[in-house]
Amino acid sequence: MGTKIMIYTLSTCSHCNACKKFLNSHEVRYDYVDVDTLKGDNRQEVLDEVRQYNPGLSFPTILIGDRVIIGFREDEIREALGL
Repeated sequence: MGTKIMIYTLSTCSHCNACKKFLNSHEVRYDYVDVDTLKGDNRQEVLDEVRQYNPGLSFPTILIGDRVIIGFREDEIREALGL
């Protein structure tokens, strides 16, 4: 699959971890950032980035190509990935 997938997560978030587990179980390649583990300017830059896609700053914020999915919504993720 050539679609870029990026997930903004919190390391302690059960929904974020469920999302990663789901993608891993389907052998989907993705990048992610655990926002709560970042420090200083780097953390602020990533929060500003997330805010562009999700002004409410809730997690996980999932980018699949041009599509933004807020929260672990398995049906929407499956559809976006064609699973």
